[in-house]
Amino acid sequence: MTQSTSTWLYRHPASKLSADGRRISFGADYNPEQWPREVWDEDIRLMKQANVDVVSIAIFSWARLQPAEDRWDFDWLDELMDLLAEAGIGADLATATASPPAWLVTEHPEVLPVTENGTVLSPGGRQHWRPTSPVFRKHALTLVRTLAERYGDHPALVAWHVNNELGCHNLYDYSDDAARAFRSWLQRRYGSVDRLNRSWSTDFWSQRYEDFEQVLPPRTAASFPNPAQQLDFHRFSSDALKQHFIAERDVLRSVTPEVPVTTNFMVMGENKGMNYADWAGELDFVANDHYRQPVANSQEELSFSAATTSSVAQGRPWFLMEHSTSAVNWQPINRPKRSGELQRDSLAHVAHGADAVCYFQWRQSAGGAEKYHSAMVPHAGEDSRLYRSVMELGETLRRLDPVAGSRRQPAQVAVLMDWESWWASELDSHPTEDLRYRPELFAWWLALLDLGVRADVVQSHQDFSDYEMVIAPVLHVVPTPLKERLEHYVDSGGHLVTTFFSGTVDEDDRVWLGGYPGALRELLGVRVEEFAPLYRDESVMLDDGSVGQLWSEPIDCVDGTEVLRRYRGGELDGRAAITRREHGSGSATYVSTKLDHAGLSAILSELVRYTGVAIETPASLLGRVEITRRTGEGGDFLFVINRTDEALDISEFGGEALIGANQDSTILDPRGVAVLRVS
Repeated sequence: MTQSTSTWLYRHPASKLSADGRRISFGADYNPEQWPREVWDEDIRLMKQANVDVVSIAIFSWARLQPAEDRWDFDWLDELMDLLAEAGIGADLATATASPPAWLVTEHPEVLPVTENGTVLSPGGRQHWRPTSPVFRKHALTLVRTLAERYGDHPALVAWHVNNELGCHNLYDYSDDAARAFRSWLQRRYGSVDRLNRSWSTDFWSQRYEDFEQVLPPRTAASFPNPAQQLDFHRFSSDALKQHFIAERDVLRSVTPEVPVTTNFMVMGENKGMNYADWAGELDFVANDHYRQPVANSQEELSFSAATTSSVAQGRPWFLMEHSTSAVNWQPINRPKRSGELQRDSLAHVAHGADAVCYFQWRQSAGGAEKYHSAMVPHAGEDSRLYRSVMELGETLRRLDPVAGSRRQPAQVAVLMDWESWWASELDSHPTEDLRYRPELFAWWLALLDLGVRADVVQSHQDFSDYEMVIAPVLHVVPTPLKERLEHYVDSGGHLVTTFFSGTVDEDDRVWLGGYPGALRELLGVRVEEFAPLYRDESVMLDDGSVGQLWSEPIDCVDGTEVLRRYRGGELDGRAAITRREHGSGSATYVSTKLDHAGLSAILSELVRYTGVAIETPASLLGRVEITRRTGEGGDFLFVINRTDEALDISEFGGEALIGANQDSTILDPRGVAVLRVS
C-alpha cells in the first residue's frame, strides 16, 4: 500500500508527531550548501522556534555531491542529515538530478535540449537536459542509486523528492534523441504506419508516411505543423518526463521500498504541458508548487489551483511543496504580500486538502538568480516582520493538527477539466488564436464561488456521476467513451453545462462531422454550421443585458430545446445564444459565447434552480468569503476565507473555532481565515 492511502503523507520522526498522531507539517526548501557552516546551527534554532518540521534538501546539489564523474563528496550532506535527525526535523531528500553539473555537459554536450528551430540550449540556468537522453538517464540513475544506498536508512529521511518541477524549462525537446523516442512512442500507440496516417490525416498536404523512421517532432516548418502531430507531441512530451520520474522512482523503490516517493507538480496558471492527472497515480503522494499569479482575482486563482490539485490527488491529502512568503523574483514587477496574506495563502491550500505547508525557501539567498525571491528568513534576518509572520503561521498550523488526514469534502457541482482539450483547443490554425482554456474553467468556478456554491474540479477520466451539476467549458476533445459517459450522466438525472468549441473533435483531432458541437450535438439539441469568432474589440449583447466576447455562433435548435437567452442586435439578432434541453431525467445546457462575469452569474443562478444544489454561504457574505469543508477522524471542519479587505461577521456559521475567531468575537479579520469544527 502506498503512503498516499494512509493518514500520513510520508514517514515522520516520531518525536515531532502530535499526541493523536496527526500533524499539518511546515517547512521549506533548504539550501545550506549556499552558506558557511556556522549558519547551519542558527538555521536549526530558527526552524525549531518557528515549528518547522520538514525541509526539502539537496534539490540543486549534484555538482556538490559529485564534483567529477569519479569523485563523490557526501561529508556535508552526512552532517546535515545528522543535524536534522537530532532536531527532529524530517528530510524530504531530493535526488539532485534537476540541474546537471558542468563536468557532465562538458563531457557529454549531447544531453543538452534542442528547441524547435534547432538551437541547442546552453548550461548556465537549470534543467539543461533532455528527458529522453540515454546518456543523461545513465548518469542520473547512478546518482539516485548512490543516494538511496547511502541515506535509505537514515532517521531523518521522510520521503524522496525526485528531480524538481519536472518540465519547467525542458518540457519540449526536439533533439535527435527526442525524435527517436517519439517514433518509438508512436509505434506503441498506433502499431502501424497506416493507422498513424489515418489518425493524423496525412493525405492533407502530402504528409503521408511510409515508415516510422520518416516521422519527426513538430519542428519549425514552412507552415502550420500537422495539428494531430502537435497533439501527439504534447502527449509524448508529458509521457517522456513521466517516464523519467518513473525511472528514478523505481531505483528508489528497489533500494528503499518503505520510503514514499514524490515530485513537485506545478498546478497553477498556464502550466499545461504535464498531464498531472495522468501522472498522479505514479506518485506515493501528490505534491504541488503554487505561486500567486499576476492576474485579476489572484487569491481566487490560488484556491482554484488548490482545488485542481485536490482533484489530481483524487481527494487524498497532498503536500504544498513550494509557495512564497512574500514577493517572487520572476514576474515583471514583484510586490510583497500585504498583511495577512502569508497566512491566508497558506491556509487556503490547507482548506483544499494540503497536509503540509512549505515554501521556497528557508533562508533568502545572498546571490544567484533568485536572491530577490522571498523566504522564511529574509535578508533582514530574524528581527523582521516576515520571520515573525512565519512563526505566527507555525503556531497556527499546530492548532490545526486535528485537521490533518481529513479529506476535502466533495461539493455538489463539478467543473470538468480535460488536459487534452487544453492542449488541442489552443493549437494554431483555429477559428481564433485568443482562446485560452484554463481561464474559461476559472471564470465558471469564480462565478459559482460568488454565488455561494462550492465547486470541485474533476478530471474528465474521473467519475462525475454523483454531482448534481457538471460544467464542462470548452470540452473540445470528446472521444466516444466520454461522449457516452456524458449522455448517461444526463439521462440519469445530471445537469450538464457546456460551451462553445466543445465536442468538436475526437482523440485524433478529427472533426465530428454533421455540424457543431459535434459529439454533443444530439445531447444538447442544437446544431451550428459555422463558428462566428469575434475580433478583440468586438462584443455581442444578449437579451438579458449580458455581454459576450471572443466567440459567437448561429444556433439552430431541434424541437424540444428551450432557448434561455437570445442574441440582441447585429448579425445574430434574435438567434439562440444559450439553450437547455431536458434529456432523460436530466438536462444539457449550451452556452455559445464567452460570457462576462455578470452573464455567468445570471445564467448559473437560473440553472441552479433546476438542481438540488445548495447555496451554503449566508446571503450577507455572498461574494465576500470562500468556504471549503474537510472531513475526517478529527471531525468536520469548515474553512471560511475572507476574500475582502474588510472585517466580516461570521457568526452565522456557528461551530467551535480552531483559529480565526473565538467565543468573545465572531469577527474575521481582513484577509483572514477561520477554521470551525462543525461536528
